[in-house]
Amino acid sequence: MSTEILNQSNQNKDFADYDAHIVQRAEIALRCAPFTVKLFADMATQGVNLRAIAGNEGLKNQYLTRASNLIITENALLWLIQVGVLRREVDGQGITDSFRLTPMGHFLLDKWQTQPKFPIASLSDRLQNLWAQIQISRFL
Repeated sequence: MSTEILNQSNQNKDFADYDAHIVQRAEIALRCAPFTVKLFADMATQGVNLRAIAGNEGLKNQYLTRASNLIITENALLWLIQVGVLRREVDGQGITDSFRLTPMGHFLLDKWQTQPKFPIASLSDRLQNLWAQIQISRFL
């Protein structure tokens, strides 16, 4: 198979190819996170620095649904990396404190782009999200 054909097949990958449980876990993680759709819309076009997301700056930028300190915010962003929604931005010197969307993140953003915030997480969603975090952390 030539590299041209291989590149075309990778570019045409349909997001429906993700397993349903992977997309569901990512959706639940987004609903449980303290972030707004505006943050992810900004991440779709540019990297957003952690300091712009956390604390009073995050509230001012309309990135947070509730007050959240730097450590809690970073942990929530790292969880979204683990479920495949976000990635860390890289520059010439290595990994930065900025975050961007992955292809799955773009797919999920398209679902909720017109809403100011993600749907409210149910108690069941929050328990599933906590359980998933515990299960993954056992292997770290």
